[in-house]
Amino acid sequence: MKAKILLLPGDGIGPEIVSSARRVLECVADKFKHEFVFSEALIGGAAIDAAGHPLPEETVKAAHAADAVLLGAVGGPKWDSAPVRPEAALLAMRKELGLYANIRPAKLFPALRGASSLKDEIVERGIDLVTVRELTGGIYFGERGYRTGATGREAYDTESYSEIEIERVARIAYELAETRRKKVCLVDKANVLTSSKLWRKVVSDIAEDYPSVQLDMMYVDNAAMQLALAPSQFDVLLTSNLFGDILSDLTAAIVGSIGVMPSASLGATSVGMYEAIHGSAPALAGLDKADPIGTILSAAMMLRLSFDLGAEANAVECAVEGALDDGLGTADIGGTLGTRAITDEIIRRI
Repeated sequence: MKAKILLLPGDGIGPEIVSSARRVLECVADKFKHEFVFSEALIGGAAIDAAGHPLPEETVKAAHAADAVLLGAVGGPKWDSAPVRPEAALLAMRKELGLYANIRPAKLFPALRGASSLKDEIVERGIDLVTVRELTGGIYFGERGYRTGATGREAYDTESYSEIEIERVARIAYELAETRRKKVCLVDKANVLTSSKLWRKVVSDIAEDYPSVQLDMMYVDNAAMQLALAPSQFDVLLTSNLFGDILSDLTAAIVGSIGVMPSASLGATSVGMYEAIHGSAPALAGLDKADPIGTILSAAMMLRLSFDLGAEANAVECAVEGALDDGLGTADIGGTLGTRAITDEIIRRI
């Protein structure tokens, strides 16, 4: 097959980890006889420096013309006082591509059991879950502002969801569960929030379309506790933008390192965006110390979800796990290799 992949290296360690993922994808293309056509565009702080805005129109056009987008990372202290911060590019890109669902797997590799924050008796039960987070609605996109009230200055942020916003991300969660252990847990705060009550209604209404999937519901405070006490009970977690933002980072702690966690953002168009969940780590930039595994596994998600190349995705994932099983990795997971060296080892195993 032939596919057009837009690379957005961004800031900090972004160029290094995207370069690693590109090398892996080039290896896959060579081994499995595909043609991946790569292009690059500016985003984040690098785009501010070159074009005066974190998401130039040229980047948006390039994203719409691609079959998939692979993102490095954006941001850094250099742009803390910029009129528009680099991170604004992420929200804008999600809006431009209609990316309303973030899929974030959290799988504990056997070789990283010692890096988990959890006790051995919890870890040995296994951790393999996915958070499906609504990405373009809720409190992050609701009405907000400041005002002066009877008691002084006030600030407000509004949590608002429509039925269609909930249904479309819920269907992604159900469909994903059908390919896994067939369990969806809706995480909300329906005992307090009216918006969560609508989530429960909509998610329950469409459950009959997925008879093989078991639906459970859990308040977000209890879900956080259960992730620390018994994460093996979860398969697919479905939740709103705010709760998903928090819980998906919690899952990083229980699987050992944020550096090995991939993600995919999917939505209304055929163009998905793939990225590791960590930040730009400017202190590590250019030092050959960044962990590329999260971005490499994000590229594997791209192969599976955007291009329907399951065997190729499996080859990458098995190569990563093989390298970890052999005790190889970067410093964040207790290894001694640099960015390029661990990438070499993964490529050698594909």
